[in-house]
Amino acid sequence: MPKSFAQLNYYEMLDIEPDATTFDIRHAYNAALQVYQQGSLASYSFFSGDERQAILSLIEKAYSTLIHDQARKDYDEDLIRKGELGAEKVASAAVKKPVSIFDISRGSASGVVSTNNEALKSKISQSQLIGDILAQNELCGADLKKIRTELGVPIEQIAQETKIRQDHLRSIEEDHVTRLPATVFLKGFVKSYLKCLCLEPVEELSALYMNTMARLQRK
Repeated sequence: MPKSFAQLNYYEMLDIEPDATTFDIRHAYNAALQVYQQGSLASYSFFSGDERQAILSLIEKAYSTLIHDQARKDYDEDLIRKGELGAEKVASAAVKKPVSIFDISRGSASGVVSTNNEALKSKISQSQLIGDILAQNELCGADLKKIRTELGVPIEQIAQETKIRQDHLRSIEEDHVTRLPATVFLKGFVKSYLKCLCLEPVEELSALYMNTMARLQRK
């Protein structure tokens, strides 16, 4: 009898092998969003709204575990103890793990240079526009776009560094509330966006953004 989605291990949920790289995990995560998020034609007729939300929550948990080295190591060891994962798979994953393409000291295979954090922080501290936006009680996607433009960071660079699809980033910046990814993923995307631009404090700013989106969605 086939397993239900909840019975799958985290690798199976994301449809990746246990020796998947970080890039593989991020790519699979974004692909899973497209399949299971609300409005997806790929899975619309197969799941109710509640079932879809439950699946998205499991995908988020799987991603959050596998994307962090220590959490993934602990999870792998648990699978090995249960006999669900061979130790050789974990060993091959360690060998397979690539050097980050965003390590500027080693160059960039993609041709996109990583963000210069110190330069961004300096620009942020000197910009009246950014200071005014960050002092507001609300934060929307249009505000984020103004900040990104002020800092001179192309959206392609954010997509490259965060592994978030450009169409998601544009939906966020243009406040297309009907096109935004599921809430369970949106907050993580916004946090990654903020971190990429060195905007702080991340938790407070992401909360402001989520509150603003919740208000817009109620209209």
